[in-house]
Amino acid sequence: MSFSCLSAVSALIQTEVVSAVSLQVLVTASRALLLKQWDWKQEKCTRSWRAIHNVPVASMTFDCTSTLLATGGCDGTIKLWDVVKQYCTHNLKGSSGVVHLVEFHPDISRLQLFSSSVDCGIRIWDLRTSKCICVLESHYSAVTSLAFSPDGQTLISSGRDKICSVWDLKKKAVKRTVPVYEAVEGVVLLPGKSDYSQMGVKGEGLHFVTAGSKGVLRVWDSSSARCVFTQMLPDAPALNTEEADLDPRSLMQLLPMPRSNRLVTVTAEHNILIYQMPALTVQQQFVGYNDDILDVKFLGKDDTHIVVATNSSQLKVFELATNSCQILYGHTDSERTASPTFGKMTFIGRVHCVAQGSGHSNAVGSVACSRLKKAFLVSGSQDCTIKVWDLPDPLPDVGCDVMLMTARLTEKAHDKDVNSVTISPNDKLLASGSQDRTAKLWSLADMSLLGVFRGHSRGIWCVQFSPVDQVLATASADGSIKIWSIQDFSCLRTFEGHDASVLKVIFVSRGTQLVSSGSDGLVKLWTIKTNECVKTFDAHQDKVWALHASSKDDLMVTGSADSTITLWKECEMKQSKLQQELSNLLHEKKYLKALGIAISLDQPHTALRVIREIRQQEDGIQELEKTLLKLRQDQKESVLRYSVVWNTNSRSCLDAQAVLQVLLTHLIPEEILQYQGTRTHLEGLIPYTERHMQRIGRLLQASMFLDYMWQKMPCQTSPCYCHHKLASLWSM
Repeated sequence: MSFSCLSAVSALIQTEVVSAVSLQVLVTASRALLLKQWDWKQEKCTRSWRAIHNVPVASMTFDCTSTLLATGGCDGTIKLWDVVKQYCTHNLKGSSGVVHLVEFHPDISRLQLFSSSVDCGIRIWDLRTSKCICVLESHYSAVTSLAFSPDGQTLISSGRDKICSVWDLKKKAVKRTVPVYEAVEGVVLLPGKSDYSQMGVKGEGLHFVTAGSKGVLRVWDSSSARCVFTQMLPDAPALNTEEADLDPRSLMQLLPMPRSNRLVTVTAEHNILIYQMPALTVQQQFVGYNDDILDVKFLGKDDTHIVVATNSSQLKVFELATNSCQILYGHTDSERTASPTFGKMTFIGRVHCVAQGSGHSNAVGSVACSRLKKAFLVSGSQDCTIKVWDLPDPLPDVGCDVMLMTARLTEKAHDKDVNSVTISPNDKLLASGSQDRTAKLWSLADMSLLGVFRGHSRGIWCVQFSPVDQVLATASADGSIKIWSIQDFSCLRTFEGHDASVLKVIFVSRGTQLVSSGSDGLVKLWTIKTNECVKTFDAHQDKVWALHASSKDDLMVTGSADSTITLWKECEMKQSKLQQELSNLLHEKKYLKALGIAISLDQPHTALRVIREIRQQEDGIQELEKTLLKLRQDQKESVLRYSVVWNTNSRSCLDAQAVLQVLLTHLIPEEILQYQGTRTHLEGLIPYTERHMQRIGRLLQASMFLDYMWQKMPCQTSPCYCHHKLASLWSM
């Protein structure tokens, strides 16, 4: 068996922080004072130009024709750009402070631009004369959003002063002030063509939707200033009104999708929710940022979903077909890992909490459920205990009150944290792994200890029963995996290959192979019979905490501290053969072909291994130069891209700098600039390179000081005194 990467859900990490985005013709503005236009379907930058602003761009918008772009800067100026002819048409001055909102009037014949800055006023600019013709003043805090009526005669503005103002644009005056009792981040007018009676909308007056700090959508009647409908976040408990302004569920943006008659909201946690009109029901939810992925499991009858645990208080349930996500708010920050919770999945793919247990005095590190029948579950905790919990029979229906579970058995199992628990396929045995470097085998009938597995030199992160054989696999922080007999508790096999802690291990291929994940960011496939690592998967940039296989062994999912979740599918052994060929080429010192294979597999970690092999040779510098210069242009592009990633890590920065020295010394600038994304790569290299140089400078300074102190020591000083003096110097 081998696996290939099928898809990944990831948090976007960029070398430049993007401060503003406009998504008709996709344009981004970064803190590097660059505007970039993208072909978002092909995922490439088509052109870039200087923003002219002296400081970063804070806001931007297109007009209705997508040919005119307005950018508001932190320097108080607004600039208009002709995107087609590619030049700046206007430079509007007069705003005070950061211009955080710009919006064109929907009637293009008026040639008017609306803007707002830190003075809380709304400026109207005549683009024919480049003059401000009026300042609308009503808000006492930042204006966050503007919405125009279909006839263009009425404007609705929202602010963080907890009001919305309805403006008559002919008279340039406020018609009505609507108190909304929350800081409003977005306002959208309801289109007048649909029937909104499901939301209590009556009559044909202007109605608008607000989104803000309380995490709800509200529909308001502009004529009566009355709220007619409220829509909460799905599955979320009500927010504490006093703390709502700080809640991560607060809504930060509200955008219309007029063609599909939908609304989009963005939460403070970077989650995107799509609401379908006219009922304002949640159609889809996408998670924008996952934080560190700590565990992941397949869910559902046919493994149609995955459930993900992160270092936040929420669980996330992803539907694999659409990437739509359900967020479960069952735990609070104070108890999120101190009590096990059991959920039930409905036939429509929704998960609901049906039972919860409380009893551990410290965080719960692992939970395992019975295999044959959902009758009980086992939890292991940092309080060094293991508890066995009976599940309610039958399980409560969805909508019923959450039942409280009580622990049937409690056992002081280890001397340190219990990191992992697993139940045997016949539900009769339990295995546990701990930071005390031991794994233990228990009888589930009475929690009696059957035996102890000793042999690891550091803590055990994971234990796993074989689905077919009477053996147990353990993964340890000592970088090894061991297979044990549960008959005599002897070690049968040891697998070594990870450069750091092994965090997870599972059996695949009917128990004939193992898959392991580690702190080195690698996932490895092992054949048990031969003790051989047949494949190394290089798809993560940080610790791979989560690893699970589907019930049919045809899919595998991994999750990492780099915030990515990667789905893998079973494939043929072609890549495994390439991996073996790569090892043979390194042994034969055929570095050019080896590096070519690593690039073709798109494995930066493997390419780094080849670079290090070359540099370790006696004539490493000359060999590296010869190898890199013989690569094709597309291969040089890949090596440059890999070097940017290597340069961010102090352990691989010297290899990155060696590659960069060869490329920048022997290639002319015009050739390098033709590589895709070169400008972005170079901008990402500069800050890390400066950081490495500062570190080397400090190290050189410290070594010179040490050498000076050594020279100044009197010759008659005793060896013990010298040793003590050196130790004190190094501790500095």
